[in-house]
Amino acid sequence: MNSERQYGWMWVEACEVLDRAERLQRQFLRYLGPGSDAAVWEPPVDIQESADGLILLFALPGVVPEDISLRIEPAELTLSAMRPLKLSSADAVIRRLEIPHGRFFRRIPLVGVPLKLAASHYENGCLEVRLTREAAQEKAR
Repeated sequence: MNSERQYGWMWVEACEVLDRAERLQRQFLRYLGPGSDAAVWEPPVDIQESADGLILLFALPGVVPEDISLRIEPAELTLSAMRPLKLSSADAVIRRLEIPHGRFFRRIPLVGVPLKLAASHYENGCLEVRLTREAAQEKAR
């Protein structure tokens, strides 16, 4: 077997990994609408479920906690804010932008038993949101 054939599968696998990485990046950096106030990206979120409810962890690097808007409705949780583009100086030339900036908006559908906001905590660029089931709150009373 020649070396080209032997290592060909490695090249194919590497290309597949790169394709998956690009798809993931596009998933988190989607253009969500026209206009100057439109959301231009969605922050990634980890969601864990426990017997009491949900814990959501949003990655929000560079977002000021006071600018975050969190709203819970019966069918969804909505998170929005703005991550401003910060240049080191007025004459800086941008060579690459990989960290998302601008207005963001994230909707998380909530299904099943109604949930209530129990707590939220912002630390190290991450917002942790705890939602509890209303039935669990009533049992505790």
